[in-house]
Amino acid sequence: MKNICIYIVLLWSTFASAQNEQLAQYYYDKGDFEKAKISYEQLLNSSPSNTQYFLRTVECYQQLQQFANAEKAIQERYNRYKQGVFLVELGYNFQLQKNESKAKNYYDQAIEKIKTNPNDVYGTANSFEKKVLLEYALKAYQTAMAIQPNYNFNFQIGMLYGQLGKTDLMIDLLLTESFKNPQNTSLIQTQLSRFMNGENDNTAFKDAMRKALILKTQQDQDVFWNHYLSWFYVQQKEFGKAFIQEKAIYKRVPESLISIVNLSQFALNENDTDTAAEILNFILLNTKDQDLLIRTNASLMQIKIDKASEIEYPAISAELEHLLTTNGITPFTLSLQIIQAHFLAFNLKKTEEGKAVVKKALELNLNEYQKADAKMELGDILLLEEKFNQALIYYSQIQLDLKNDVMSHEASLKAAKTSYFKTDFEWALKQFKELKSANTQLIANDALEYFLLINDNTVADSTQTALKQFAKGDFLLYQNKKPEAVAQFQNILKSFKGQEIEAVTMLRLGKIYESLKDYNSALSQYQQVIDHHSDGIYVDEALFFSAEIYNDELKDTEKAKPLYEKVIFNHQDSIYFVDARKKYRGLRGDKNL
Repeated sequence: MKNICIYIVLLWSTFASAQNEQLAQYYYDKGDFEKAKISYEQLLNSSPSNTQYFLRTVECYQQLQQFANAEKAIQERYNRYKQGVFLVELGYNFQLQKNESKAKNYYDQAIEKIKTNPNDVYGTANSFEKKVLLEYALKAYQTAMAIQPNYNFNFQIGMLYGQLGKTDLMIDLLLTESFKNPQNTSLIQTQLSRFMNGENDNTAFKDAMRKALILKTQQDQDVFWNHYLSWFYVQQKEFGKAFIQEKAIYKRVPESLISIVNLSQFALNENDTDTAAEILNFILLNTKDQDLLIRTNASLMQIKIDKASEIEYPAISAELEHLLTTNGITPFTLSLQIIQAHFLAFNLKKTEEGKAVVKKALELNLNEYQKADAKMELGDILLLEEKFNQALIYYSQIQLDLKNDVMSHEASLKAAKTSYFKTDFEWALKQFKELKSANTQLIANDALEYFLLINDNTVADSTQTALKQFAKGDFLLYQNKKPEAVAQFQNILKSFKGQEIEAVTMLRLGKIYESLKDYNSALSQYQQVIDHHSDGIYVDEALFFSAEIYNDELKDTEKAKPLYEKVIFNHQDSIYFVDARKKYRGLRGDKNL
């Protein structure tokens, strides 16, 4: 019973202390330093050794300009603990009073103290950094390393160089540190990447990085530097240049093909299909691994299909058949089988043949994920045939078999779109609402787009007449019937002129024209959104898509630049904000790095 009572008292004491700390923090954040001071003094009295409470008490004194109280408290603390951090605090207290000579005196004492006790560097340097006394922090680390050669503060010193604008020194030191201590490379690259992609104009920094790395590769033949330069080019999405470095590595270290495989995936993810195809063809020539060969051929075939015109379809069909004949119908070639099924159904309009390929695949000894891949494709083909309920059955099976998996979320999204195509908007809206918080950003963004589309147009038109017509146009797009889809969306613009549906219809037409490489018609649609729906939710997309056409397709960077600029300054909440900022900076010089 006695122990229980002690436990209750301790528990209550801990709870009360936590509440008091929250109250003190509240007053401090609010700027009520008089009340914060009283609260922190009480906390310090109950926990005299708590440095955090002490420093906050001192900060309150300083905010209230009670510098004598602050000096007395800090001096007493220093006399008790003899730590250099309190010398920094004393110096800073005088700096706040504009007494630079006394401040410097204490800062110098803190540096001198490191010479007699190198361990003091941790608290002292950290205190200097927190007070943005970067030159003193730098001196603290350098002093400690001079006294104790086994100390290594190169990373900290390098970061301080960066903050001080001494980027050449920063880059040289951090690259040297990476080479000497490869275990620190990941941490260093993370920070270098942060500097390269920071808020300010970073062209000079990237240029300095590139020059330093190229110089390293020329001076030292170690493949470490080729890896580093490859990493740099990947950060800039210069996959072709990264591939040159990876090939140089592969010639000397043939077992390094995995880096080239990863690079092909990076290029594919960024839609740099030309470079991806070049890398994939290199992989085909340099591997005998059967699984890798199949995956590589599958990626190459997908690139070919995505770029192909109808006249090329017979050659693609023959190539797919040859690959499957050569490698066999097995679980290992499932990716090729699914590509063939999709090509037959969606490109050649042979849905029965496409379904037959998938059903045959499902008879193989597949694992759960392979079964889900096959069922997803079968659902897609059934949806293409307007067999909505049958498609939903397969999507639902994936959701049940792989709960909470990314593939399950993808199946949920397709089920929601199926309901949308059926014009069962009430059910579709519920599904899209749930998927808005999906872990996968692409799925979440897609779900949000459809949620807003259905919600906004249901509010504007309770009969959902325009929305039904729009869903029909989207389904024609899904069926790859672009001329029919164009006609459908153009009819919506005529029938529902000036209504809620107008802006998103123009946006859809723009994307179709883009896919048909009719860029002038696409730009015309986007411009109408910009001109007539500037206060709507689609204007950021119209601006960004227009900028992309000018930048990537028409090579008219002078017209692209102000469009990216409008996204950056007027639409900070846009999902295209980050990309627009990167592209805008690229137009100012980053692209040539």
